[in-house]
Amino acid sequence: MVFLDKDPEDQGTLGQFTNSLVTIRNRHNDVVPTMAQGVIEYKEAYGDDPVSNQNIQYFLDRFYLSRISIRMLINQHTLIFDGSTNPAHPKHIGSIDPHCNVSEVVRDAYDMAKLLCDKYYLASPELEIQEVNERGTGPHSWPTNHPDQPIHMVYVPSHLYHMLFELFKNAMRATVESHESSPTLPTIKVMVSLGQEDLSIRMSDRGGGVPLRKIERLFSYMYSTAPKPELGTGGTPLAGFGYGLPISRLYAKYFQGDLQLFSMEGFGTDAVIYLKALSTDSVERLPVYNKSAWRHYQATQEADDWCVPSTEPKNTSTYRVT
Repeated sequence: MVFLDKDPEDQGTLGQFTNSLVTIRNRHNDVVPTMAQGVIEYKEAYGDDPVSNQNIQYFLDRFYLSRISIRMLINQHTLIFDGSTNPAHPKHIGSIDPHCNVSEVVRDAYDMAKLLCDKYYLASPELEIQEVNERGTGPHSWPTNHPDQPIHMVYVPSHLYHMLFELFKNAMRATVESHESSPTLPTIKVMVSLGQEDLSIRMSDRGGGVPLRKIERLFSYMYSTAPKPELGTGGTPLAGFGYGLPISRLYAKYFQGDLQLFSMEGFGTDAVIYLKALSTDSVERLPVYNKSAWRHYQATQEADDWCVPSTEPKNTSTYRVT
């Protein structure tokens, strides 16, 4: 409210407003790990409850998506109105790259994840990238996208980097841990495909996969496959809090995309990021706070109308046939 009656044309006021936005953004940098730590402590204190888990998932999805949107707006304003041009990215419009080279972002994310993997495991799998450009052929091809040229799109590189970095961390960890006794590690393969509507990025690993019943758990804020890291210990954990995949999916959904996992237990996992090929289709997806949202928290979980087996497979070694 401090700037409500200020003159937006005054450069001094504009500078003060920009500085205030930077302060607000920096003040909330640790919101995600702090909330994640709170979820872990809640789970340790109260255990697993299906209704509570559903409400927590619903609330955090909307909370984090709102946060992504707010930080997007703040970053756009501060980058555009700070009076300078980023020498590393002179053609960026704020945080948006009108000609984002997808494969370059893939390699950047891989390189950073590789550094972490080498640090923790002293080994890391190699990367193989392939591009398929359907937009570069046919009557509806783009003049700026040809089959023999790198695929470009209008997107926020930092969002794409975040998603890819999380997927690379998961793929590398699974690959290294499932091939501890092997002299070589299977390559992580990335396919970038540009179609008429979607730009899809598929990351394939041979990390042993996960059972079908656990796929949805991987997107839950209440679930993690690794020991939890401690706050304030420094460094970037390779895994732990369990918020990497769910928040990465929110980044994809923010501009009408999605992130899905397809796994074959015993072999490996395919992670696919779906993005809109046309920037005109990349419209913000934001939560609406109305009575429907309020009623969501009042709902109780009804009994299933299908025969449901036990959630965990039985240990057959403890059963004897008589």
